Order: sequence, then C-alpha cells, then structure tokens
Amino acid sequence: MKVTSSAAALALVATAVAAPSPTTSERPTKRQAGCASAVSLNAQTNVFKQYTLHANNFYRQEIEELAIPNLSDPSLEAAARKVADTGSFVWLDTIANIAKLEPALAEVPCDEILGVVVYDLPGRDCAAKASNGELKVGELNRYKTEFIDRIASILKAHPNTAVALVIEPDSLPNLVTNSDVQACKNSASGYRDGVAYALKTLNLPNVVQYIDAGHGGWLGWDANLKPGAEELAKAYKAAGSPKQFRGFATNVAGWNAWDLSPGEFSTASDAKYNSCQNERTYVTTFGQRLKSAGMPNHAIVDTGRSGVQGLREEWGNWCNVDGAGFGRPPSANTGLELADAFVWVKPGGESDGTSDSSAVRYDSFCGKPDAFQPSPEAGSWHQDYFEMLLRNSNPSLL
Repeated sequence: MKVTSSAAALALVATAVAAPSPTTSERPTKRQAGCASAVSLNAQTNVFKQYTLHANNFYRQEIEELAIPNLSDPSLEAAARKVADTGSFVWLDTIANIAKLEPALAEVPCDEILGVVVYDLPGRDCAAKASNGELKVGELNRYKTEFIDRIASILKAHPNTAVALVIEPDSLPNLVTNSDVQACKNSASGYRDGVAYALKTLNLPNVVQYIDAGHGGWLGWDANLKPGAEELAKAYKAAGSPKQFRGFATNVAGWNAWDLSPGEFSTASDAKYNSCQNERTYVTTFGQRLKSAGMPNHAIVDTGRSGVQGLREEWGNWCNVDGAGFGRPPSANTGLELADAFVWVKPGGESDGTSDSSAVRYDSFCGKPDAFQPSPEAGSWHQDYFEMLLRNSNPSLL
C-alpha cells in the first residue's frame, strides 16, 4: 500500500468504553448463519444501517491462536478479545485465498454483512514492492477467469448472505499519481479493464460495492481531485454503471484522522495545496467531484488504525507507522450523510511490509524513521505491532 507525496510535484502525489468481552466459553451460542431467503441489497441506501459488519473467524483465529497466547502483558487479553469480536474485512489477495470466502460466508448471521477485499490485479501495487501481487502484467485473463469469476460463482452460491466489497485498493489512485512510474504505465490498461470487469461481474443482488479511492493525503491534493474522480467514474461507467455499486472506500490500511482539525499536516509548507486535511473533508470534497463525474458517491472509511495522529513525517508514509493505535470501531453513525460507515478493512496486527532491507520485497518506506522496526513480510502476523495497537487504541480498548 504505497502513495507518493512530494512538495516538488504536488500534482503527482501521492466515547464510552465497552465492558470486557466474554471469554470463549462465555460467548453466546453462535447464531444461525445466513437468511431464510435470498438477500436483496438496495445500493441506493446505506446498508450499514441495517447490517452490522461481521467479525470474521479468520481474523479471530489469528488473535486467539497467535496473539493471545503470546501476549507480553496478560492484562491486554480482554482488549485483544474485543478486537476479535469487532467486524473486519476478509482479504482475497491471491487466487489461493479465495478458499477463505466460502467458509466466511457460511458463518455470517442474517443481520450481519461480510466485508471482503478483492485485491489481485495483474501488476498489483505498481508503485510499491512490499505488497506486489502474484499475477504479472498481461495476465488479465487469469485475473478474470481464475480470480473474479470464481469469486462471483461462490457469491452466487450464497444468495442468502449480505456482502460488502472493497474493489482493488491502491489500483486506480496509482494511475492518477504515479503515471510516471514505468510499472504503473505497464499496468494501466490491465488495471482499468480488470476493475471494470470486477465491478460488472460482481454486480449481484446480495452485494454492495465500493471502489478504492486512496485517502485525503493522496487524491485529496487539489491537483488530484478532478483526475481522480474522473478515473474512478470511467471504471464505473465501463462496467455498465452496475446497480449494486454504492461509491468509494477511503483510508484503506491507512492512518488518517476522520475529523481532526486542524489536520495532521496542516502546518506543512505545502498544506495550501491540499484542502482535504482529514477524511471527513475528503469524503465531502471528493464525493462532490464524483457526483459531477457521474458516479455514485457514498463512502466507507477505514478507521482501524487511525487512533493516534501526528506520527508520520509526511502523508505518503504508509508502512507500519510507529505509535499507531486501533481507531473508531465500525459504525454507521458517522454524522455525515455521504459517509455510510466507519469500518475496519485492514486487520490490525498483519504487517504492511518487512523492514529487512535484504529481503526481495523490501520497500524503503518500511525502513523509514516513522515505520515500526523490526517488521515481518506483508501479511505476516506482527505480535509487537498488535500489542502496540491495543495499548494506543483510541477510543481505548483497555
């Protein structure tokens, strides 16, 4: 997950605390999964007002089997269990990980919605190294037939379960701000075609779709707002303006505050070139641009790791930010009509990338002074980081 930010090239930038969760033996008996009949989501409405984001068992298993047995401080266990009980997204980031989808769908009660990230474009994350994907540039047919078509088939087999999709984090924003990077030039046509194909193919009655739009420190720069909105709107229209498309996702795996004012970088020398100093402003400002470009413009905002601000040296520093904490819990009560919900998209505790400079997938952003070190490969469990997120959670989980 990389963004580019440069003062020299701005146009190319990138409450009440709940009681402790019950122990496993004290938790209520699992409710019946799925609904009695097929689910039909109305993408003209905010479905998060009707459905609660599901706390999936894949993340719960990481916490219960990896995190809790290895806690350096046993007093953190109650907080860790709260996180396990909090709704978050399942990441389908390889063809093999499609195997996660069916069991995840099978566990979702009728009043909950499963969050799923679709993330495996050919040449994925063209401007980063830590999260490059398995498909090479030019393997668009594999993306369509082995990845998207298989996901669609599984979703069709589970019509009684509600699903919210985030489509391809970082993809189209990279085409807006990293157009000078050769890898992004090579990936551009595949990204556009692949995203449109995903939107069209996954346009199913029990699904609501959001396309990734980076964050306020990325497409929120004044010079990026219009081209960013046009890039996303083109994908939506190329997909045939799918009925189940709701809008955009922001701050996925990110760090930005929802409504901090003045913003984290409001005193920076280049702040005058970015009016979107928090995600609330970005949702409002970019949402207006999307409407003008002819695209639905409601948003979900990832607040999973944004509990602490003032930690980064610049907007674009994206890797394992040191000092971070879990942020606002998932909720449809955002106080902004354009913002459907706060959600936890990135599973807190899974690494963004390795700090080992000798590793093949090492990205220099993971070795910056504001990045937690040492850190393991992207997607690997990061116990020390998880414990830090617990300690620094805001609102506090402790």
